[in-house]
Amino acid sequence: MAPIKPRISVEYAENSTIVTFTDERILEEKDIQALQESIMSVVEQSERINMILDFRNVRFLSSAVLGLLIRISKKIYERDGKLRLCNIDPKIYEIFKITRLTKIFDIYQDIESATEGSSTAD
Repeated sequence: MAPIKPRISVEYAENSTIVTFTDERILEEKDIQALQESIMSVVEQSERINMILDFRNVRFLSSAVLGLLIRISKKIYERDGKLRLCNIDPKIYEIFKITRLTKIFDIYQDIESATEGSSTAD
């Protein structure tokens, strides 16, 4: 049996926690559940978190991931934190636009702009 590789990498920057998805495909329910547990434990480690979710490796995701993002967002806002998304593949960004999630999430072109807080969402 292949070892389970981590689904995310976590990096602590000066004033942000950067969570990078390591999988190209986030489709399976068990993977989404593992992601939720990993990310929620990072959120719960700090009182007021400023989290950046980096999608640079993600090319495919299921609609269940959108639900996960909403749950993460709710948890972060309950803790008076901020959530930003960045490096979203153009095809996936279209899904965010169609579902109007661009109105809910702060979406940035890359890590640098997400860290600075200058949004590229329309």
